[in-house]
Amino acid sequence: MDVVRKAIFPAAGLGTRFLPATKAQPKEMLPLVDKPLIQYGIEEALAAGIDNIIIVTGRGKNAIEDHFDVSFELEKILEQRGDTELLRVVRNISDMINVSYVRQKEALGIGHAILIAREIIGHEPFACFLGDDVIDSEIPCIKQLLDVFAEKQDPVVAIEQISPDAVSSYGIIAAKEIAPGVYEIQDMIEKPRKEEAPSNLAIIGRYVLTPDLFDVLGDVKQDAKGEIQLTNGLRSLLKKRRIFGYKFKGKRYDAGNKLGFLQATVEFALKRKDLGEAFRKYLLSLNLQ
Repeated sequence: MDVVRKAIFPAAGLGTRFLPATKAQPKEMLPLVDKPLIQYGIEEALAAGIDNIIIVTGRGKNAIEDHFDVSFELEKILEQRGDTELLRVVRNISDMINVSYVRQKEALGIGHAILIAREIIGHEPFACFLGDDVIDSEIPCIKQLLDVFAEKQDPVVAIEQISPDAVSSYGIIAAKEIAPGVYEIQDMIEKPRKEEAPSNLAIIGRYVLTPDLFDVLGDVKQDAKGEIQLTNGLRSLLKKRRIFGYKFKGKRYDAGNKLGFLQATVEFALKRKDLGEAFRKYLLSLNLQ
């Protein structure tokens, strides 16, 4: 049985929805409470037993590499101050993963980002995380997908039921439910118009994929924006093998837009033992009309 040991994190996008904050820093490094967005996904991967991480970066993304590297100067200062808790937090960041970086010279879409990681992945299944989707769940979302993959040995994508008015922002599947929460996909369409959508089941940013995807991605044509869409690659792969969707258990925050980012910040802060009570009192004190 194939075991998933590696995960790709595409992180070369321009982050235009958060300008001007992302003019000089990667969107992936925007802090959600006190951790950058990308760290939530990496911690999810680790919690599911995946510690070989491939981050696809681009120009201006050096802060991501610095974050997961050792910071000797910072550690020395914290050690001299006797701040053992902060020292532990900082060291855990650099110790948590085996990380490789691949450079995507142009932001040509998620499919292209996966394609250029082909050499590092090799001939084995792998996970893919889109850092915009931060998921709060008792069982890590990617672990839920891995459990389905362990049984099916076919690609599995996370799906979520969304508002019909939002389908034009997602890859949408046509599928039949074959077990509670498990769907066998018949077709998928990238960002359809509302009247053309086969359902309101949307693919969100967690995938367990197989290496034969690389062959079909190489043949996918660029869309109107010049990007290679992962959904289109999966649609081609669907002609050759089964692909499953899993309606994951948990709450997803679309931290790739400002409202979703703010919602995640508030809710994650409220769950913190060191912040929650004081923050809740502050929110209740606001005279919101």
